[in-house]
Amino acid sequence: MSKGLEARFGRIPVTNVQPVVECGRFPAKAIPGEDVVVSATAFREGHDALGVTAVLYAPDGREVQRERMVPGAPGTDSWLARLRPLEVGDWEFEVEAWDDPYGTWHHAATVKIAAGVDVELMLAEGAKLLREAAEELGTAAGASDEFDVATLRSAADTLADPALETSERLAAGESAELLELFARRPLRRMITRGGRFALRVERERAGRGSWYEFFPRSEGAVYDPETGGHRSGTFATAAQRLEAVARMGFDVIYLPPIHPIGRSHRKGPNNTLVAGPHDPGSPWAIGAPEGGHDAIHPDLGTEADFAAFVARAGELGLEVALDLALQASPDHPWVTEHPEWFTTRADGSIAYAENPPKKYQDIFPLNFDNDPEGLSREILRIVLLWVDRGVRIFRVDNPHTKPVWFWDWLIARVEEERPGVVFLAEAFTRPAMMHALGRAGFQQSYTYFTWRNTKKELEEYFTEVSHESPAYFRPNFFVNTPDILTEYLQFGGPAAFKIRAVLASMASPLWGVYAGYELFEHVARPGAEENIDNEKFQYKTRDFEAAEAEGRSLAPYLTRLNHIRRAHPALGDLQNLVLHACTDDSTLVFSKTKETVPPGAEHPVKDTVIVVVNLDPHGAREGTVTLDLEELDLRPEDLDEEGRFTVDDLLSGESWKWGEHNYVRLDPHHEPAHILHLRRSASW
Repeated sequence: MSKGLEARFGRIPVTNVQPVVECGRFPAKAIPGEDVVVSATAFREGHDALGVTAVLYAPDGREVQRERMVPGAPGTDSWLARLRPLEVGDWEFEVEAWDDPYGTWHHAATVKIAAGVDVELMLAEGAKLLREAAEELGTAAGASDEFDVATLRSAADTLADPALETSERLAAGESAELLELFARRPLRRMITRGGRFALRVERERAGRGSWYEFFPRSEGAVYDPETGGHRSGTFATAAQRLEAVARMGFDVIYLPPIHPIGRSHRKGPNNTLVAGPHDPGSPWAIGAPEGGHDAIHPDLGTEADFAAFVARAGELGLEVALDLALQASPDHPWVTEHPEWFTTRADGSIAYAENPPKKYQDIFPLNFDNDPEGLSREILRIVLLWVDRGVRIFRVDNPHTKPVWFWDWLIARVEEERPGVVFLAEAFTRPAMMHALGRAGFQQSYTYFTWRNTKKELEEYFTEVSHESPAYFRPNFFVNTPDILTEYLQFGGPAAFKIRAVLASMASPLWGVYAGYELFEHVARPGAEENIDNEKFQYKTRDFEAAEAEGRSLAPYLTRLNHIRRAHPALGDLQNLVLHACTDDSTLVFSKTKETVPPGAEHPVKDTVIVVVNLDPHGAREGTVTLDLEELDLRPEDLDEEGRFTVDDLLSGESWKWGEHNYVRLDPHHEPAHILHLRRSASW
């Protein structure tokens, strides 16, 4: 287009490019090896054909992937492709639309010649176009180029040969070889680019991982009959539990705050207002004469003991995640040294945390408006201190009660000074705030999954988190927390614990478990959605080994789920979740598919996992599962003579022949789910 005819639309309009976060103000998120769904709307005037391509650029600017986009829903002018960045860094992607002269000719020739209209003209135009394509391709030295040029010229000669039958001439212009050639090396004209957009690729643990939470003070805690209280566990005793956590296949060991705990207004068992002399208090009431956020509770050990704990975790393949709770007990050094970091009420007192009718007299919230620079720099110092102590993952407590600008600033500064630190937002709040925190830099977030139980609720939520918001919001599906014991778990029995574990571990690349889940802890404090004798306010001793030996533990089941996750690449992505239908309104069905080249293999292999879950923990359900076969991307080699394929149940070890329609019956008291691996031919 000449300079005098410049316009905001290019020659072929390209609009609504995704994933683009707030018009490019923030980068979209990805992790290495993840298939990122790129979409756009592209169209043109008239009826001529167009093609659309998605292009991926590495952090050094090199073009590393170019994928022909496929049409989306008919009539929408939408186009889709998947790009796969392979390493950490700031990548870019772009969508190109272009005139497809071969596609235009092929369609017109097929229609007109069949109708006897402009037969010789269409054949002549086809021959001319193929000769132009051969000329553009040139006579490069590569053997494949020479072969392609020869294919084009041969087809052009046949199209132009009047001695041959019309059908033979047309066949040469639409042969399988020619169609494959133009699919691989399309003739592109009037290329229009939709602009480059940022794609931030973060380390794998930012988007994939299995989390396990425990309180170090409970691991190895011992009851002392002389004092009538418990003696706290330590980092040394807690380290003894790490081997079992790693054996279950978890990747991250998450610790609640490990700092000194205030004594003023300390809460007693079950959140009572009066604590006894041996009650440890809530770890989230941070700060005492021994120190604040940069100190370690003396009952747990020393800095050297913590370093040994981190080292042992690393030996077992576990990363340590630490709670970052930006609040203070009335005894925190900040209260006297920096009262401006809190809110002072009219009577001169410092405001404590409230969520009416709940009151947290043992916790003072921070106020970022009085001295934003001083408070922000102190928190940055604390985060960097713990990073230097071996912590590269932070689970942030209630980030939605702090200004979003602060997280935008803090996470960017931490990345600048210590690249690769991961932040998880514990933000059970309104969607706008949860999503803003993701845009501000949080790599992952707690979600509403905990309260989504029905088939309709889960289908809607799975669609949202996998297809509508993954560019900026990565869901970590925790099945329980010290604060959350849902009615579903309270009254669903062991089957409910299995069901929720299957859903969380199979639907999201990120999931988490709080200790006690494997023991089916389900008794709630009356009137509350949390465990009675809550570990937030007291020590809790558990005999995990005895429970497992006696068959009272879900640990083997959790181990199996984590093993399945590690063995199947399809489960490591979020955006590939596809819902399928079932006639039963309590049976949920979804699948995930991913193509990879396994280590040592010569050809790519497609991995597909189909998950069928009975959501009713109380009774057997049956129905007909109808699979979207197109989404499963089956080849003739995968099917038997009757058009069926083999699925292997990764939980039971059984195998069946499945097709489009399949009868299922799941009894939750036996096994509430099928996790099926679709058996394919060896290579693709």
